[in-house]
Amino acid sequence: MPSSHEQNSNAPDLVGAAFLVCCALWALISAAGRDARPEGFLLALLAVVAGYAAGRIAGAVLPLAAPALAAFAVVAVVGCVPDGLSGEPLAPPLGYSNANAALLTLAAGAACCAAWATRITPLRLALRLLAVTAAGMSLALGSLAGGAAAFGVVLCSLAAARVRRRLLGLAALALCSAAVVTSTFLVGADRMPEPDVVRTQLTEERVSLWHDAVALVEKDPLRGVGPDRFGQESPAARGEADADKARSAGLQQAAEQGVPGVLLLSGAYLWTFFALWRSGRSTPVVLTAAAALTGLAAQASVDSVLSYAAVTSGAGLLAGMATARRLTDEPADEDEPGPRSEPDRLPTSAGGWSP
Repeated sequence: MPSSHEQNSNAPDLVGAAFLVCCALWALISAAGRDARPEGFLLALLAVVAGYAAGRIAGAVLPLAAPALAAFAVVAVVGCVPDGLSGEPLAPPLGYSNANAALLTLAAGAACCAAWATRITPLRLALRLLAVTAAGMSLALGSLAGGAAAFGVVLCSLAAARVRRRLLGLAALALCSAAVVTSTFLVGADRMPEPDVVRTQLTEERVSLWHDAVALVEKDPLRGVGPDRFGQESPAARGEADADKARSAGLQQAAEQGVPGVLLLSGAYLWTFFALWRSGRSTPVVLTAAAALTGLAAQASVDSVLSYAAVTSGAGLLAGMATARRLTDEPADEDEPGPRSEPDRLPTSAGGWSP
């Protein structure tokens, strides 16, 4: 029989599994009786689950090397593949600059998490330099949102050392995500105080897609129009040769799966923050991962970056590494929940942690 502590530590996994199963079931329900294709959404969920499982394993076995290698791999691939920085139509996501920028945001988060896993000063500086490089590459891609998100991750990671209670930091980051998502809905409903400024920054085409998404939600707020049917039902999408998405994860989810679909997707996102709160990893690692996921959520709110499996699996991978249970005991933060009550201590070397 598992101990009460072990049962308690399994709570985030059980909650997450429940949310993901409900998301999958609702996609099937919203597609029932229609010419809808829920396969894309189900594959995205599968990518998140696969990435999360891989992250849990890698984070438990290689808490320093796993995030460092993941970050380096993303930077190397995006930087070295021909035309990878130009947005040419290569195999996705390498041909789409905003998807690359989303990957680089996650890479910056992984590099900063790895930096907190070592007390070797030169290695820590090298990993933070890698994170800054990832952020700079986002700007080189022409993605202002991606560059801002990646640099924000680096700054949040540095500030995380002064945060004593992770719950407050996680709550602040969750509110930032909610603010960005709410803004997209307000723009789509024409309720922003300065719509002209918003249109200039987002382009008229994107705002038109968001207007259509809100109209489709109003048409059927319970089940939406069905998974993968936004391109067929949106007049703005039909008028654009390459626009079959709402360019906003929240608005597309609402348009295709109704209000329950949005609530379930939001619940799944908040579950990651709950899992991070319950994580036995140090607070700087937890808040760094949460900052990267917040940056990704902001980018997904204004573009279809979650349509790429590499991005969704990368998000799951980072979350998994930040919530992995170490094979050896790692004391939790003194003021955080968990089976251990000793204060968290930083590692003494690249491969070991203080007892």
